Amino acid sequence: MTPAINAAKKGKVKYNIHEYSHDPAAASYGEEAAEALGLEYGRVFKTLLVAMNGDNRKLAVAVVPVSVQLDLKAMASALKAKKVAMANPTDAERATGYVVGGISPLGQKKRLPMVLDSSAENYDSICMSAGRRGLEIEMAAADLMKLTGAAMASIGR
Repeated sequence: MTPAINAAKKGKVKYNIHEYSHDPAAASYGEEAAEALGLEYGRVFKTLLVAMNGDNRKLAVAVVPVSVQLDLKAMASALKAKKVAMANPTDAERATGYVVGGISPLGQKKRLPMVLDSSAENYDSICMSAGRRGLEIEMAAADLMKLTGAAMASIGR
């Protein structure tokens, strides 16, 4: 059981777990998950961390489909920050308690500001990391937002 799965259980939301054999040589963890689970790329989301206003101690979480890139300007706007930059992987791991490639938006060590890409509304449920490589959790976007306090905005491009 990962902290992400425990958070979903504790939050009493409907979810499904999907496990697959992770290939350490995979170029993209998210795309690997989509292919392994037979899902369209737009329905599988990746969890990215950004540093706000050049401060590596002020992190926020972006949850976007694996099929797009994070639009840093849109993310900054959603957070009402002057600018954001991708967080250092070490800082991301320290803040979330997860390793890169297995960072889940759920069950993080600290509750960070979070923005979910609005494309999540196009699906009954979305998949995201369940806290380790090769493990995905599927739930409704509304449930993810309820559990994490995430805002929704168009942050992918």
